[in-house]
Amino acid sequence: MITIYHNPSCSKSCKAISILDEFGADFKVIDYLSDPPTEKELRGLLLLLNILAEDLIRKNEPVFLEKYVGSVKSEDEWISIMCQNPVLIQRPVLVDEKRAIIGRPAEKIIEFLK
Repeated sequence: MITIYHNPSCSKSCKAISILDEFGADFKVIDYLSDPPTEKELRGLLLLLNILAEDLIRKNEPVFLEKYVGSVKSEDEWISIMCQNPVLIQRPVLVDEKRAIIGRPAEKIIEFLK
């Protein structure tokens, strides 16, 4: 089972859902804006993605530009910030039992499904 952290207003996230459907993948959708991940879940995602918290942040979002641009934060602080402001989380994120990817470009999703 694949879990996709999805933003329904994001074209790339919607494209990811479309690809999952095309491949007949068994998946569950989490609208992470209305159901944000907990700090524990976010830590698990970061481990599977094998990236730092700051690398999961969308740095072009207005909230980032207004509050955090140029900030130096710890891992714990960035994780807390993303939990409080889930719009800052890169999208889409696809997860299975052993791995995770940020699903951009779309070719990454296809590779993930193979």
